[in-house]
Amino acid sequence: MTALDLQPRAIRPERLFPGDRVVSYLLLLLTGLLTVLPLLYMVSLALQSDAETFAGDPVLIPAAPQWDNFVRLFEAAPFGRFFLNSLVMAGAITISHLVFDPLIGYAFAKFDFPGKRIAFVAILTTLMVPFFVRMLPIYAIFSQLGWTDTYRGLVVPFLIDAYGIFLMRQFISPLPNELMEAARVDGASELRIYAQIILPQLKPALAVLGLFSFVFQWNEFLWPLIATSRTEMRTMPIGLTLFNQEYFTQWNLTAAGALILFLPTALLFVLTQRFLVRGIALSGLK
Repeated sequence: MTALDLQPRAIRPERLFPGDRVVSYLLLLLTGLLTVLPLLYMVSLALQSDAETFAGDPVLIPAAPQWDNFVRLFEAAPFGRFFLNSLVMAGAITISHLVFDPLIGYAFAKFDFPGKRIAFVAILTTLMVPFFVRMLPIYAIFSQLGWTDTYRGLVVPFLIDAYGIFLMRQFISPLPNELMEAARVDGASELRIYAQIILPQLKPALAVLGLFSFVFQWNEFLWPLIATSRTEMRTMPIGLTLFNQEYFTQWNLTAAGALILFLPTALLFVLTQRFLVRGIALSGLK
């Protein structure tokens, strides 16, 4: 046996035959088309005329795209105010989650205090309580406080999220305590340790939490429907129901509004995609 026989041999990956590569690309292309087909049809429907919409037969490509459907949308209802209401509600709740959930998660992950385990279990228990159970008591309290038809009534019930606290605790727990102890020895305050050591490590987790919070609240339908009665306080998802009449629905205007509703979440996903993928990967590793 020679020295060459003792050397490990490189393992060559199996080569794909040209036919296998073509089949793989075709499957990927088919999957991509099936994924974007509903979005493409929504764009087509938003540009159709009233005659094409009520014709009965589906139209994939409008004969003459009606870009004025978006103008008609804002003329038929105050969708500018609806958009602002949704932005204020989703934005305020998302910012609150990004501020308070990491702080609470940091306390549960790195500090010991009486009742810590019981408090954390109690917070997790709220995840198993449907919002429908809490909805009527919250509405009764807000009615007595005069918070219905206000931004306070839309935002306050969702200021802190149990899932966000759990997510932050899971990300903070593996961080080495030696870094914080060294900072304390150097005289750093707890707030400075949190701001300069903990938060920079949480960028992927914060991106995941921020995206999920914004998308969920942006598309929230039930609570704004109950907490508001005035038209000027409605949000975008509720505003789209204005085109559902008793005998017909203006599907082209509804699709135009749905397209506008979709754009902010799509833009936010594009901006946070790098951190989102990293955060999901880290969640899988843990």
